[in-house]
Amino acid sequence: MTRRHTMYCMLTCAILGSSFVVSRSIVAYPILTGQAIRYALAALALFALVLRERARIHPSGGEIVRLALVAATGLVGFNLLLLYSLKHADPAVIATIVGVSPLLLALLGPLQKGRRPAPRLLGAAAVVVVGAALVSGFGAHDTKGLVAAVGVLLCEAAFSLLAAPLLPRLGPVRVSAWSTALAVPLLLVLLPFTAERPRLPDPSEAAAVAFLGLILTVVAFVCWYTGVAGLGVDRAGVFVALVPVFALITAAIVDRALPGPAKITGVLLVGAGLLIAAAGSTSRVKQDGCNAPRSSSAPEGSPASPGNSASSSACTTGVSTSPGPT
Repeated sequence: MTRRHTMYCMLTCAILGSSFVVSRSIVAYPILTGQAIRYALAALALFALVLRERARIHPSGGEIVRLALVAATGLVGFNLLLLYSLKHADPAVIATIVGVSPLLLALLGPLQKGRRPAPRLLGAAAVVVVGAALVSGFGAHDTKGLVAAVGVLLCEAAFSLLAAPLLPRLGPVRVSAWSTALAVPLLLVLLPFTAERPRLPDPSEAAAVAFLGLILTVVAFVCWYTGVAGLGVDRAGVFVALVPVFALITAAIVDRALPGPAKITGVLLVGAGLLIAAAGSTSRVKQDGCNAPRSSSAPEGSPASPGNSASSSACTTGVSTSPGPT
């Protein structure tokens, strides 16, 4: 199970890292309008998946509030602060600051559950943060840009931290569906307070927005939350450092430009950090792998499926069914 959840986290990072090719093709399109359309498309697709499930589980009032916070921070706040920070800092600076996310999640994830952070995992997160910083690089900035970039970092962490307690009961698909749906009215409410003028996208922009909504949002969100449910926020968070690595690889292929020595060193450090995290996770999987949050509402065979009876019986005897890396 752990290996499967690891693959979901890596797939998420690969999608996010390579999506810049699509994102940079719609830089001229109104950002809030584009995000609202993107999340509306994603919500429709995700709720279609929810309706196919046999279980009929609805979020409570308190869960709706938490889901709204996920939407307000991890989706809306993230995008708004990112836009503002880009006016005051180079993208490399922002990427480097947001690259601290693995360390932040490795620290706050366990604290949220009332346990101490694992020293080895903190060390692994620190290594991947340094590697991600080398991959992203540095650049010019001012104080406003740095403050906004820190806000982007906090919103990035909130996307996982706020959603994690909801995953055992609601499951990755429902959490993704409700958070994307709640983001749409929040974005539309903000439109009158900006100078943005909504317009219909042209065919190429429509295709890009559809990709961002149906692939980047639906697939990546469900895969990520499935990984968080199986690994925990702290262990899943280490994989965030792979996003700039996949972005670097994609840029090298698309732009036909080989990365420099510093960036290659950064990739190696990220790999080393992930190996350190994997080496320290085997014993923890044996101890608490059977207590990992599982969705009881996902359809059989889906990424969020709770597994089969064989793995459940193995847990009752204390045998780990998840050998291999996290």
